Amino acid sequence: MKIDKEIASANLFSRNFSFENLKLDLHNLSYLPRWIIVMIDSAVLAMSFIITYFLFGSIGSHYIYPAYDFVFISSLLGVNIFFFWLFRTYSGIIRHSSFTDAIKLFFSQISVLVFFLFLNFVYNLFFHEKIFKNSALFINIVLSFCGLFFYRVIVKQAFEIYFSKNNNNKLIRTLIYGTDANAISVANALKFETPTRFKIVGFVDKDHQNASKRMLDLPILSQKKKFFTLMRSIGAEGVIFADRSLSREDQLVIVDQCLEFNYSVYTVPQISDWEDQKEISKKVKNIQIEDLLERKPIVLDNKSIKKQLHNKTVLITGAAGSIGSEIARQVLGFFPKEIIILDQAETPLHHLSLEMGSLGFDSKIYNVIADIRNKEALQRVFKLHNPQVVFHAAAYKHVPMMEENPSQAILNNIEGTKNLADLSCLYKVKNFVMISTDKAVNPSNVMGASKRIAEKYVQSLHLKSMKENGHNGTKFITTRFGNVLGSNGSVVPLFTSQIDKGGPVTITHKDIIRYFMTIPEACQLVLEAATMGNGGEIYIFDMGKPVKIIDLARKMIKLAGFVPDVDIKIQIVGLRPGEKLYEELLNDTSKTLPTHHEKIMIAQDLQEEFEMLHLDIDELVGMANFFDNEDIVVKMKKIVPEFRSMNSVFTILDK
Repeated sequence: MKIDKEIASANLFSRNFSFENLKLDLHNLSYLPRWIIVMIDSAVLAMSFIITYFLFGSIGSHYIYPAYDFVFISSLLGVNIFFFWLFRTYSGIIRHSSFTDAIKLFFSQISVLVFFLFLNFVYNLFFHEKIFKNSALFINIVLSFCGLFFYRVIVKQAFEIYFSKNNNNKLIRTLIYGTDANAISVANALKFETPTRFKIVGFVDKDHQNASKRMLDLPILSQKKKFFTLMRSIGAEGVIFADRSLSREDQLVIVDQCLEFNYSVYTVPQISDWEDQKEISKKVKNIQIEDLLERKPIVLDNKSIKKQLHNKTVLITGAAGSIGSEIARQVLGFFPKEIIILDQAETPLHHLSLEMGSLGFDSKIYNVIADIRNKEALQRVFKLHNPQVVFHAAAYKHVPMMEENPSQAILNNIEGTKNLADLSCLYKVKNFVMISTDKAVNPSNVMGASKRIAEKYVQSLHLKSMKENGHNGTKFITTRFGNVLGSNGSVVPLFTSQIDKGGPVTITHKDIIRYFMTIPEACQLVLEAATMGNGGEIYIFDMGKPVKIIDLARKMIKLAGFVPDVDIKIQIVGLRPGEKLYEELLNDTSKTLPTHHEKIMIAQDLQEEFEMLHLDIDELVGMANFFDNEDIVVKMKKIVPEFRSMNSVFTILDK
């Protein structure tokens, strides 16, 4: 036992007092202790004093009059340390010294000079002799400041050289696009971040005004030719966009050139806090596919939206989904009295509830696990909370799945919508907003046709409500938009997953195109459309330019740092059941009307009488409960004459 204790003691001693522990590891040395800095500063002060003393002695003069040698020398050191403390010259880390630290040193030394000049003057006034020569003191202070400043510069440079040599092999040689304060702040932040990711090799000036000049000892380059030529000339591997004045069109041109030649592209938001360098460096990120959408920022009529939602009770169905959850987040920002988030998916609804609860808003949040096909469960929600605004985002949306399961598309997308719409009328909901899809336009699949029937029912119910209740009835609004980037089941998460696994990236057809917008954009326009019109309208959104899916796949592969068809293969797998090559935003017989918002238009579709449509839908729902797919689709085609199946087993029904 005694031997074990001795061995343990020896091991403890060797761990704490071995020669390994005495080695200086610069890479892990974050800062010098203050007592070491005080000692170095004192040594610099002593050296400056000695140089001054012998300098004046060599010309037969005196720095200090002999009677005051000890008193002056000790007080000179003490007063210097006092002013170091007063001006907090030790508060910074030497390896991160900046212009501010130089200013602190300057004022501390000026204060020492003023103090001793005043002391010398007072002593001479009362005793008619001086303690020291003023000119010698001035030279001493100049030497002290230079010594204190330059040794900090040397330490700073030593650390930078050491880390740059150790990291040069793994750093990304990067240009910063921009020459304003934002660009300088980003460059400084990246220079000091740990671990270092980038080696900044220069700045790019789009205005061609500062060519041949330097900034932060780095060249300012003028973009006179194509951008990839500039990148190649300086040996850069990536570019960080830090110029806020660069237009989206110019940025897209540069991004396309960089991706074509496999250069990395990064973006950073505008910096408002110049001191928070660590936060700046963290915000530098790879440019995302969402950043490449050719769209201008959406400007909302916040007053109208707030008037509709402030202090109201809002019900959101499908709240666990990508669209419903974003609507819930945005609605919360307009301070409703209550938000009821309803979905049948327990876990994602729980996550959304925790997220919204952590934001600190006063609105009460109620979680409801329910299926919109269950009218009794929905009625309990309406009776208990009496919502004034309903956002209906719950739907089955995957085209191939609904092509295989038409009955579920009917029961969820049509019967579920009918349940909500009927209860909204019964409980006098003020506004009912239905989230539809561009696949409801000239539908080529069961999912799109089910959404078109739901649109028709909502429109016809609005007409009935207006006839019976006038303007006191429920205002029914439908919003229709295309694919949403990043939503559950969309191509972007699918492509991301496939790229992460090394490919292949699968697309259904080389010519397929789609309209895209981001989730926040789509939900912002939904909130805006909800405040418009008199009800019964179908609002369609400006989706921007259509995107070829194969081009989207290639860009995403390049953004991930790979070469399409070399590192990651692109595989054509054929159109899925019910899938179109081109999506449309309007029926063949529809026209559009503009609204006060440039990105929102009204689709003028023919509206049907409620009674006949109601009977057809009741019959369709009855068929769905017997799960006879062919009969269901035949009935859907009667209700929606423009429904023509494509690449589907139901194509035969169109003959």
